[in-house]
Amino acid sequence: MTSARRLLVRAAAVAVTLVCTAATTAVAASPTATAAAGGRSCPPAAAAVGFSDALDKASVGGVAVGGLSGIAADRRSGGYVAVEDHSGTDPARLFFLRDPLHPTLTGALVLRHPDGTPYDANGFDGEGVAVLPDGQFLVSSETEPSVRVFGRDGRQAGELAVPARFAVAPAGEATANATLEGLSVSPSGRFVYAAMEGTLAGDAPASGVEGRFRRILVYTADRTAPGGFRLVRQLGYEVDPGNRIAEVTAYGDGRLVVLEAAFTAKVGNTVTLYAVTGANQAPDVSGVANLSATPRADIVAKHPVADLVRCPTLGATSKEPQVNPLLDNYEGLAVAAPAGRGPASLTLVSDDNFSAAQTTRLLTLTALLP
Repeated sequence: MTSARRLLVRAAAVAVTLVCTAATTAVAASPTATAAAGGRSCPPAAAAVGFSDALDKASVGGVAVGGLSGIAADRRSGGYVAVEDHSGTDPARLFFLRDPLHPTLTGALVLRHPDGTPYDANGFDGEGVAVLPDGQFLVSSETEPSVRVFGRDGRQAGELAVPARFAVAPAGEATANATLEGLSVSPSGRFVYAAMEGTLAGDAPASGVEGRFRRILVYTADRTAPGGFRLVRQLGYEVDPGNRIAEVTAYGDGRLVVLEAAFTAKVGNTVTLYAVTGANQAPDVSGVANLSATPRADIVAKHPVADLVRCPTLGATSKEPQVNPLLDNYEGLAVAAPAGRGPASLTLVSDDNFSAAQTTRLLTLTALLP
């Protein structure tokens, strides 16, 4: 039996279990909905649990909440932390919340330079967030790009090294607004993964066709390295046609879920989740000048987990055209996987870009990951 078929069989079993446990649960009224029995599958290997729009255009402590581009579990606060994208002239912030199916905001934290002055969109564009074992935060910004370490007080405590070619052109080979979008730390705390949203100029095909190869930076814990993590390899990853990497989330050492996304005007969003295994033993492409010309063996294999367009709608509504109204601009992903065999819980958050036409939505899935 192929690995894809095994995932299908296991996902079907999970869906049946979920349906049985939720058979007496009706779909709740907006803004929160929980899937009713039946029709829960998000092929090929996931099932929808529920969603909530309770954070849409919400505020906490007088601060508007929106533009949430990354999300991670935060044990210290007993919930989750999300990072704000494009803060404008306002300070860059993290927001804290609990219970994605029935979310409540519990606070906000301003991100500051080492001297205590706040970061803002003038040189900082928060995209990914992760929580280190000691409770400090990792936050990626795609302006430079950068991966910085912040203390629980919001003050910058360090910064990881990023290769020079990842800088935005003309300083490097990256495209503005398409750099380090995905960020995660492995559950063990030993590894950090940072993924490029777009293709480096040097990785583009000579033919001029769409560049589909992305790089994922892999760091390992090292107290002597800048920010406490040392860059040890780069992974080569190929997105589906038209897609970008919106998030990468580790659910084990060398095990990742990659969130690929795209948007088409008057059609809507598409989101596909893929699993990558063995990332820590995958070929190191740091020395490869052009990924589009490298052997296929240098590119990591990916396994389909969920096509969100094929999920049930769960009674969701959308403010703009969508093939599936459950869809929006999902950019953040947190994964909680059991130590042994069993389904993982996936929490996605959408970035509303502070737009009246978009929604801040939390979506919960379950999936059997390879």
